[in-house]
Amino acid sequence: MKFILFVEGETEFGVLPEFLKRWLDVKLNGPVGIKPVNLRGWSELVREAPTKARLHLNDPKRGQDIIAVIALLDLYGPRLPYPSHKMAVAERYDWAKKHLETKVGHPKFRQFFAVHETEAWLLSNPNLFPTEIRNALPGKIREPETVNFDEPPARLLDNLYQHKLKRHYKKVVDGQELFGKLDPAMAYHKCPFLKDMLDEMLKLAKDAGL
Repeated sequence: MKFILFVEGETEFGVLPEFLKRWLDVKLNGPVGIKPVNLRGWSELVREAPTKARLHLNDPKRGQDIIAVIALLDLYGPRLPYPSHKMAVAERYDWAKKHLETKVGHPKFRQFFAVHETEAWLLSNPNLFPTEIRNALPGKIREPETVNFDEPPARLLDNLYQHKLKRHYKKVVDGQELFGKLDPAMAYHKCPFLKDMLDEMLKLAKDAGL
C-alpha cells in the first residue's frame, strides 16, 4: 500500500518520502510506500492535480494499492484566488485546502500546505545548522511555522547564509543534507500544520490496513 505524493519541486521530490516514512513506519504494522511525483511548480500542481490524481486513483490495476493521493504546496508562493477577507494563515490554509480538494473531487485526495515553506520544518531543530547560522536565527523560530509571508523560511536562511557564510542557501544541496538529519518527531511537535498532515496520513494508512 502506498501514498502518491504530488510536490512542486526537486528538493521535496528528493527528501520528503524518506522524511515522512521515518515518522509513519514506526507507527504502522508495516512500511508504507510513498511515491513522489514532481509537478515542477505550484501553478502546474494546481492545474494538473485534478487530472493526474484521477489517473492514479481510477487506474483499475494500480489504483487499488493507493491509500490516497497527497498534494503538498508551500503556503508561501501560490497566487490562489483567496477571498479578500481571508488574511490569517489558518483562514487561508483552510480555504485553499477546501478549494483545491473540491477541484479534484475525489474522496482519496488530500491537499496540504507547508506553512510557510518546508524549510520551516528544518527550523524546528536549530542544531542542524552551522554555528554561525544557528546563533543568528531569530527568536521567532521557536514556532517555525510563524516565519511568514514577509520573510519565509528559505529567504530567511538565504539571507543568513549570505551574511554569515558568504554563500547562498541552496535548497537542493543544503535542503537535502539537512532533511536527512532532521528528526521528524521534533518537527511534528513544533509545527502544528505538519502535525495535522502526518496525523491524517497515519489515519488513512491505518484505515487501509497497515
